[in-house]
Amino acid sequence: QVQFVESGGGSVQPGGSLRLSCAFSVVDSVITTMAWFRQAPGKQRELLATVSHAGTAYYAEPAMGRFTASRDNARNMLYLEMNNLRPDDTAVYYCNRNLMISTINFWGQGTQVTVSS
Repeated sequence: QVQFVESGGGSVQPGGSLRLSCAFSVVDSVITTMAWFRQAPGKQRELLATVSHAGTAYYAEPAMGRFTASRDNARNMLYLEMNNLRPDDTAVYYCNRNLMISTINFWGQGTQVTVSS
């Protein structure tokens, strides 16, 4: 019944890299544009990137040039390659459908990313 399961987070030094994964529900997301979100401590959840069914990705400014979003429809997986990580990337990262955040009813547990020296 779990619709979204994020994994791959951890603690890294500034400039480091991480690869996040998200397993999503085929029933709900097989032809739906997917997205990555994050929520930093004390801040609202924000959209980082979207990936269409065909794999076309778009990025918000914080992710541009550093993050790469992709998906594997055969495996029902979404990915986020993160490079050149900075302390302000510290947040819980979530995947979901590409919808307005205020309209999303179901979220996974998310995966914690911590960037510090």
